[in-house]
Amino acid sequence: MISRRKLIHAVAAGSAATLLPEAFAQSSSWPEAPVKIIVPFTAGGASDVLTRILAEKLQTRLGQNFIVDNRTGAGGNIGMEAVKNAPADGYTISSATIGTLSINQFLFSKLGYDPVQDFAYVSMIWENCNVFVVAPQHPAKTVQEFLVWARKQPKGVTFGSAGVGTTPHLAGELFRVRAGIQALHVPYRGAAQSMPALIAGDTDFAIDNIASYMPLIRAGKVRALAVTSLARWPTLPEVPTMAEAGVRDFVVTSWGAFVMPKGTPVAIVNKLSAAVQAIATDPAVQQRFLDTGARTIATSPQETFAFAERERVKWKEVVHLSGAKMD
Repeated sequence: MISRRKLIHAVAAGSAATLLPEAFAQSSSWPEAPVKIIVPFTAGGASDVLTRILAEKLQTRLGQNFIVDNRTGAGGNIGMEAVKNAPADGYTISSATIGTLSINQFLFSKLGYDPVQDFAYVSMIWENCNVFVVAPQHPAKTVQEFLVWARKQPKGVTFGSAGVGTTPHLAGELFRVRAGIQALHVPYRGAAQSMPALIAGDTDFAIDNIASYMPLIRAGKVRALAVTSLARWPTLPEVPTMAEAGVRDFVVTSWGAFVMPKGTPVAIVNKLSAAVQAIATDPAVQQRFLDTGARTIATSPQETFAFAERERVKWKEVVHLSGAKMD
C-alpha cells in the first residue's frame, strides 16, 4: 500500500512535471511583448545613457522593444520598489546601480526593498570610475596644487554632487578624510544642477562619474585632475590616478547591473544574462560605452550577486565614515 505521504509527493511531482514543459515554453519564447527597463535616476545621467545603449542592442538581438522608464526619487529607491512590486514575468527589469544594490541599505533606516532578497540578479552591465574635476578657471592644474590651495581657504572648500548618499557624495567625503582638508558637501537634485554649479565656480570640486562628465571634459568646460580607478582610464590616458596624484588608498568605481523581480523564471534570467554577455563582446558597443566614459561588463547571475555582496562590505564602512544618513 502506498502511504499518504508518498501519494502526496507523487501527485506533487506529477503536477510539477506537467507544468515544466509549459513554463519552459513560456521562458524560451520570451520576450513576446515589450520589456520595460526602469532606470531609478533622471534622464541624461550615466545610468540612463548607458542603459539606453544596451536597450537598443537588446531590442535588435531579442526582437522586442526594450523601453526605458525613468522612475526617480529617494536615491533610486522609488524605482527599485517599482521593480520589486512588478509581476515576476520577465517584462520588468531594473537598471540598478552600486547605490541601489550596495549602498542605500546603509543610508536609509527604512528601505522599501531588500537588495539581497527581493530580486533575481541577471548581469553586471557597466562599470566606470570617478574623475576629480574643477572649473576651467580654477588655479589648480593638479590635485596637489588643489590641496595647497584648499588648505589656504579660511572657510574650507565645497564639493557638489547629485545628492546625499550618492557615490560622488561619498567619494567627496572620502577624499576630505584621506586628504585631511576642510570640505563642505553641497547636495543638488541631480547632475543637471550640480554640473552647472561646478562650471560656474559655485562649488570648488567634484568627484563624479566619468560617463557624466566626459562631454564637459572634452568641451573644456571642466578640468580633469585625476581618476579614481586602480589604473589610468582608457579614454583619459593623460589623467593620472589618485595614487599617482599623491592620494593613496582611493580607488572608487561605480557600476550598474540588471536585476528582475524575485521569482522571475530562471530560464528568462539566464536568457537575458546571455544576451547581455553577447552584446558586451561587440567592439562597437564597447566603443560607445568608452565614448561615454564607461566600460562594458557582463557576468553570470551568480557572479553578479556575489559581486554586489562584496561591494556591500566596502561601502558600509565608507557610509559610516561619511556619517551620511537619509532619514
